[in-house]
Amino acid sequence: MNNKTIMVCLDGSKNSLRGLDKAILFAKQSNAMILGVHSDTSFSAFSAVRAPILPEKKWKKEAKALMNIAKKKVEKNEIKFEGIVIGGHSSGIDLTIFANNPANKIDQIVIGSRGMGFPKELFFGSTSNFVLHKAKAPVTIVK
Repeated sequence: MNNKTIMVCLDGSKNSLRGLDKAILFAKQSNAMILGVHSDTSFSAFSAVRAPILPEKKWKKEAKALMNIAKKKVEKNEIKFEGIVIGGHSSGIDLTIFANNPANKIDQIVIGSRGMGFPKELFFGSTSNFVLHKAKAPVTIVK
């Protein structure tokens, strides 16, 4: 039985897939399951509720493809995988709210750093940096 859940933030970038590789390594060591979470921020105007979990039929093509890649990669390593897409306003806030919800039982978070570079990060703030400082569970940032 899986007693630990590792949340991997997936955005389709090379670094998020590197994060997934690292999460697979952690999951093997701790007999954990992997929860792949993607934040779809295109719903911002419509979602009054913060970061609702979207039913699979509402997932965009890109999100479906991303989750399929992740699922194959994880299950090839004989690790349980579940994919979730949340519709929200801002990836950092949405991922943190999801991770901090006790009902989701997140033990560890792995997030890839997209490496936007210093000037952009100054103005926009980095998603991985936000999650690192606001999430309750331990966070591993993969470069």
